[in-house]
Amino acid sequence: MKCSIKGCPGTYKDKKITHTVRYHGEIVVIDHVPAEICSECGDVLLKPETIRHLEELLKTSRQPSTTVPLYEFA
Repeated sequence: MKCSIKGCPGTYKDKKITHTVRYHGEIVVIDHVPAEICSECGDVLLKPETIRHLEELLKTSRQPSTTVPLYEFA
């Protein structure tokens, strides 16, 4: 599929990304999220079913499989 960004000649390719979101005041990092990434500009598209799955994952009270350090740019 052609990139949706005006003037970008790229096309979207299926890849896995690391998605970061702030949820209830906490930063949550989710690895291996399926996405479509533009080969030229890097624009990211998530399918509706992927977004629904992420929302359900965030609603669960499961503990994350790993924790990571968080640094602030000061």
